[in-house]
Amino acid sequence: MARVFNFAAGPAAMPEPVLREAQQEMLEYKDTGMSVLEMSHRSPEFQQIIDDAEATLRRLYGIPDNYHVLFLQGGATLQFSAIPMNLMRTRHAGYIVSGNWSQKAYEEARRYGKVDVLASSKDTNYDRTPQLDGMPSQDLDYVYFCQNETVFGTMRREVPQVGDVPVVGDVSSCFLSMPLDVPKYGVIYAGAQKNGGPAGVTVVIIRDDLVGDGPALADITPIYMGYRLQCQKDSMYNTPNTYGIYLCGKVFRWIEQTGGLEAMEKRNWAKVDKLYDYLDHSKLFHGTAQPESRSIANVCFRTDDPELDKEFIAGARQHNIANIKGHRLVGGMRASCYNAVPDAAVDALLSYMSDFEKAHAGQVRSR
Repeated sequence: MARVFNFAAGPAAMPEPVLREAQQEMLEYKDTGMSVLEMSHRSPEFQQIIDDAEATLRRLYGIPDNYHVLFLQGGATLQFSAIPMNLMRTRHAGYIVSGNWSQKAYEEARRYGKVDVLASSKDTNYDRTPQLDGMPSQDLDYVYFCQNETVFGTMRREVPQVGDVPVVGDVSSCFLSMPLDVPKYGVIYAGAQKNGGPAGVTVVIIRDDLVGDGPALADITPIYMGYRLQCQKDSMYNTPNTYGIYLCGKVFRWIEQTGGLEAMEKRNWAKVDKLYDYLDHSKLFHGTAQPESRSIANVCFRTDDPELDKEFIAGARQHNIANIKGHRLVGGMRASCYNAVPDAAVDALLSYMSDFEKAHAGQVRSR
């Protein structure tokens, strides 16, 4: 069976060259006589794998020397707890709530201290990225935001201006899809399963001065979740996700070999802009995110009839299109156009949308 056009939001499409290379090395990695799946994380062979992955990521993002790179487990969700446990040193933080994931992070942080909502787009059903109303208090331990909200298809284009307060960014869904100005962040983290590799690896990039257990929370912070320890142990306090890190390293190399992050950003915007342009002119479908907040990764759209949405989703597989259904919280459709999703997939989706619209010409949406 031919590979499908996979628009999954995560775990997402992987670069085919990476999958083929991993397939060739599955039984034996180089001359080790074993698969990476069987390899000790304490071996020099795996040390070379993780070192190369980190070095490639540092080159891609231009990560300064005063930042640590960690390859952890637990997904981005574990970082909802790890962030306040490590950084909430006076037990007071600020959160920008722009969708489902930042809302979950905010709710978790409230368990550990006082949390101010600095801005929110909840009142418009998260159809945009909210803007700060002035400079936040400089006494905050950190300001948190989710750069790309996968569920609602919105993305913040700039890093919040918060003075000298450290900025924490969940960049999971736009990780490695475009350049980031790392020095503007105190902490960057991402679940790898969108653009960075397979599910099961979480990348954390943290500035040196923020490494350390928050004094007020040190007694309750699980040892695994302490950034100081993880940095001291170079992500190997316990057995890491060895095969996941191996694949991440290959994905990082693939991005580097295909032009780096600036080239990737151009390709990604070209893909999603074709979909946005169609939605702007369609009489049946419409996008759900405000134009100025549209995502580089997740294009969310719908008709005005939930039954018609179901019909569209059901018919997609006949066109070799998979995972187009929207998140269960919002319904509709979602096309996640991550790095490994080819132009041909977007063209196939556009062709199907056009045919579907012609077949339902009498069901024009009301505005």
